[in-house]
Amino acid sequence: MYITSFVNITSKAWAVPILASLHAGVAGRQAALLASTGANRTAFAQSMDHLIKIGLLERKPGYGHPLRPEFRLTQLGIEAAALADKVQRVSTEDDQRLLRKSWTLPVLTSLREPCHFNEIKRNLQTISDRALSQSLKSMEVKEWIHRTVDETARPPRSLYSAVNIGGKISKITGAEISFTQH
Repeated sequence: MYITSFVNITSKAWAVPILASLHAGVAGRQAALLASTGANRTAFAQSMDHLIKIGLLERKPGYGHPLRPEFRLTQLGIEAAALADKVQRVSTEDDQRLLRKSWTLPVLTSLREPCHFNEIKRNLQTISDRALSQSLKSMEVKEWIHRTVDETARPPRSLYSAVNIGGKISKITGAEISFTQH
């Protein structure tokens, strides 16, 4: 999967939990998915619409009542759901809030090896300086990344490394996400 697709998937808070739930075998109906993810209805509906729009989910044809449709993963969705499930399995319930933030997973993917701020920004072309800075700070507080400062460089430069849960997630996503388009 290419990084821009991954950024697009993770741009909605509940997309990854929905995909992981479907991969784990939760029925593709709204009630079952709402119960398994814990999302509120509005955010859930936005995430579902987004997943349908980008081609990862589709309505199951010929099934159910029109007001209670069932959804299934598309071929592209199966790949994304497998990755989402791997991420969900290494994280705890406590980690979910940070994982739902739109830039957390792409930034961790970029940190499959230690990087400077500008290298991360280059890998994630659409991220703003402010969004990257806030994402790095929130992950540093959670101890998902470690920041070291090279005082000998002029100007001093920070080097970021994924550690602990962040390191595990970075290895999982870094192995499956490409930064160069084929």
